[in-house]
Amino acid sequence: MTSAFSLKRTLNLARWNAVLLTRNRLAFVYAVVLPVLPILIMLAGERGDPAVGATSITTVFLVVGLFPVYYNVLSQFVSRRDELVLKRMRTGETRDAEMIVSIALPGIVSALVISAVVVPLSQLFEQPLPVNPVLYAAAAVLAVIMFTAFAYWTAAWTRSAEAAQLTSMPIILLASLGPLGASLADSNETLARIIDATPGAAMNELVRVGWFGFDGAEATEKTLSFAETWSAAGPPLIVMAAWTIAACSLASRSMRWEPRS
Repeated sequence: MTSAFSLKRTLNLARWNAVLLTRNRLAFVYAVVLPVLPILIMLAGERGDPAVGATSITTVFLVVGLFPVYYNVLSQFVSRRDELVLKRMRTGETRDAEMIVSIALPGIVSALVISAVVVPLSQLFEQPLPVNPVLYAAAAVLAVIMFTAFAYWTAAWTRSAEAAQLTSMPIILLASLGPLGASLADSNETLARIIDATPGAAMNELVRVGWFGFDGAEATEKTLSFAETWSAAGPPLIVMAAWTIAACSLASRSMRWEPRS
């Protein structure tokens, strides 16, 4: 009889995955060090300038999703699949869902902790507190789910951990298009709308609305109240939700547990 999903077993596996993550220096830097470096952008601008703060925080948010979650989950899953670790685990009591969650959990926890820690860190640079912390937290949770699903989908067509450096580029580029939306808003409206429909642009806008109360891609001053941020966040939330559903669907349909032939 197939055993049900075990939270205890999942947490034990996640703990060992976290230990392996800390032993890999590059993976550890991706998970802990690299995501907080964009906070230093605030040193380059005027102290307390919300526009500089928005640039810094949105960059932190993007890096947190791409490296602790997306790239680390992708490389770890592919490595263990190629070493037949996953195949052997599936012959025992471990369920597929437990393996999927346990591999992703260390990166997810790192991403969420950094997303929270960056709030008090920003106070050192006299940045405002989030206008709508609930919306900011929801954006962080949705982002880690989306990038986890993208990681497992990318793993389906990644032959080796080394190849992940190339196969990850389409998602990294897609997520990195967000900051271009504002610069293209005046020059090419059609292209700007296309970029606004990318996950990176949606995350960028959610942080700007939820944290800084900015209304629009070119805004540099707070104009939205707590109540007004909910309606302004509607379009980017829909975009992120759509990408998350699509990524989960693609990942579930293409999951591979054995090395590609």
